[in-house]
Amino acid sequence: MSFKADKPFVLFVCVKNGGKSQMAAGLMDRVAGDSVTTASAGSKPGSAVNDLSAQVLGEVGVDISRNVPRQITVEDQERADLVVILGPEAQVDEVEGTLYERWDTDEPSERDIDGIDRMRLIRDDILERVTDLHAALTTR
Repeated sequence: MSFKADKPFVLFVCVKNGGKSQMAAGLMDRVAGDSVTTASAGSKPGSAVNDLSAQVLGEVGVDISRNVPRQITVEDQERADLVVILGPEAQVDEVEGTLYERWDTDEPSERDIDGIDRMRLIRDDILERVTDLHAALTTR
């Protein structure tokens, strides 16, 4: 895969940009260091980062507590090499020249797991996916 800049740029998107996409960007930053550029956005952004998302990332040394949800833009997508859409709900109008993939992440609430335990399972699922993606992007 060739990149638009000197290193891969991944844009993570979910509906509210308060949970999964914020978690994915924060975890990619931790895994990748400065070898991958990351950003996150929402198709219908909320007003704040999910408290439980921030708490479970804090447990692994990632601070997203001060992040602010924002709207995805065409410019974001044009700059990105890859847009990762988290979950089935987020809808994105794709732009030409950018790759897209959708991650249907674990949803523990379907197994009656809620609260902090639910969020830890989601974090771990996203961390595994981000680690695999980082390896794919940086192995040439």
